[in-house]
Amino acid sequence: MTSQVSSPAEQADGTLVGEQRTSGDGSGDKEVRRLDRVIIRFAGDSGDGMQLTGDRFTSETASFGNDLSTLPNFPAEIRAPAGTLPGVSSFQLHFADHDILTPGDAPNVLVAMNPAALKANLADVPRGADIIVNTDEFTKRPMAKVGYATNPLEDGSLEAYSVHPVPLTTLTVEALKEFGLSRKEAERSKNMFALGLLSWMYHRPTEGTEKFLRAKFAKKPDIAEANVTAFRAGWNFGETTEDFAVSYEVAPATKAFPTGTYRNISGNLALSYGLVAAGQQADLPVYLGSYPITPASDILHELSKHKNFGVRTFQAEDEIAAIGAALGAAFGGQLAVTTTSGPGVALKSETIGLAVSLELPLLVVAIQRGGPSTGLPTKTEQADLLQAMYGRNGEAPVPIVAPKTPADCFDAALDAARIALTYRTPVFLLSDGYLANGSEPWRIPDLDELPDLRVQFASGPNHQLADGTEVFWPYKRDEQTLARPWAVPGTPGLEHRIGGIEKQDGTGNISYDPANHDFMVRTRQAKIDGIEVPDVEVDDPAGETGEGASTLVLGWGSTYGPITAAVRRVRGAGERIAQAHLRHLNPFPGNLGEVLARYDKVIVPEMNLGQLSTLLRAKYLVDARSHTQVSGMPFKAEQLAEVFKEAIND
Repeated sequence: MTSQVSSPAEQADGTLVGEQRTSGDGSGDKEVRRLDRVIIRFAGDSGDGMQLTGDRFTSETASFGNDLSTLPNFPAEIRAPAGTLPGVSSFQLHFADHDILTPGDAPNVLVAMNPAALKANLADVPRGADIIVNTDEFTKRPMAKVGYATNPLEDGSLEAYSVHPVPLTTLTVEALKEFGLSRKEAERSKNMFALGLLSWMYHRPTEGTEKFLRAKFAKKPDIAEANVTAFRAGWNFGETTEDFAVSYEVAPATKAFPTGTYRNISGNLALSYGLVAAGQQADLPVYLGSYPITPASDILHELSKHKNFGVRTFQAEDEIAAIGAALGAAFGGQLAVTTTSGPGVALKSETIGLAVSLELPLLVVAIQRGGPSTGLPTKTEQADLLQAMYGRNGEAPVPIVAPKTPADCFDAALDAARIALTYRTPVFLLSDGYLANGSEPWRIPDLDELPDLRVQFASGPNHQLADGTEVFWPYKRDEQTLARPWAVPGTPGLEHRIGGIEKQDGTGNISYDPANHDFMVRTRQAKIDGIEVPDVEVDDPAGETGEGASTLVLGWGSTYGPITAAVRRVRGAGERIAQAHLRHLNPFPGNLGEVLARYDKVIVPEMNLGQLSTLLRAKYLVDARSHTQVSGMPFKAEQLAEVFKEAIND
């Protein structure tokens, strides 16, 4: 056995893939190279099963112990015309032997199942990257659909890449001859052939995928075995073909994770688990009132599976009915949740205002997507911040919590529940499509790490009148939190009237008194302003001189990964730059103003036109510089790194 070390491979974005080790025993066995990270993108027609292929590769990568980050990207159309650019679906996976933060800027490997997939993704592929192409689809008609006048596999236009032509469809059909399937039925397994090939190339485990396929098609064992056979055929093809002379190993990320039990998890799944955990920690049943909407529907699907944890789900006829039912559940003493996206928030706004007036705990989970109106249903954006902040009539303040990574959605859900239950208020939980569909490793917490969210319901009179009579006042407040008592309907002696018309302080009686209205408006605002949130932490490593940075990058939500990756690159180039990230957007952390005042320059990257920077400018009179993107895709780390370097040297 001999081993040699070659120079690091450089990506198109200027970063190093890492040390490559080549090993072989000189006996003709295929070469195996060690890499520290790889970015793979599966792309094909929306009916080609690219999301399933990516999910399975991700699951096996997670079980192998790599750190990973994913970016599913699929069309909004239910079924776009086959072979067209609008119908291309892709799944990008970045996995490594060390801590990573993003799905990667550019793929090292593109698997293109047809001409549309190649054309739609080629601009993102760096020179020298591997492109695996299903040659069976490169016939005249499919190429003409996407504007190829000549075959790109033959006209020299792909000379800058390492192209691997593979007749995926033909090989799959040939491998499945014994099953007696029609050609069309057999072709459906070509994604499993591709998965097998890539699993061989990167030494991924196979047992989990075979087990998954047999479970998924348990009622159709012939189809299950056909898919397993196609998967194995892809693996064997890689092992035997001369076109793939090298396979690659990416070692487990043993130093990237604290000790614990991990699983791969998407943002929506983590958020769902967080809601279930919140109900358990609060000792309350969870009630979800929801109307299906992309990209929030998976939360409804997941929570419907957990009746054993006291979760009840209600799929309403529309967004308004969904939140109305949830608010009714909150009035009845349950941990109430409603899920939606930006268009649904607009429809729910009147009822959110009612929840502010009633002062009841309600979680409004908004998974942001591109807008306005129907906009880009399957693409990501951060453009609903101002809607969450101000999108109601009157003075109706609502706390806002935003997770920063897919795994962080679990903790953010618990945090939002804490605020809602402690302060008796609706709370916005602002995730987005990038977090919702993306995935990463998540350390499963121990039960003793979870917060105690239990609350005390009102059980008797809480006020004494001048004549000594003891009565229940529904708006008599806790001195610390300003929260009003939570009285479950049917509790003897706690009968009270409630509604959307302004309340008299304390009694809750209808009041049109100007002074009382002024007092109630200010009290509701003071309650939100007084919510306890942790101070914002600043990552500002001093240079050799001991001096800190003069430039601060401040982000919120899903920009955390690209910002942090970019900051690492800038520091690696010898520049000093500080970073902070906000989970709590209303109220802001108490030390935020002091933090902002410490820096000469504050850069705020957002996937909108500058909504957080607008809030910062208004509240702190700071010259926050926006860097914005509204393409429906997350930031790329290299792009942000260049922006940060320019700002530092400006």
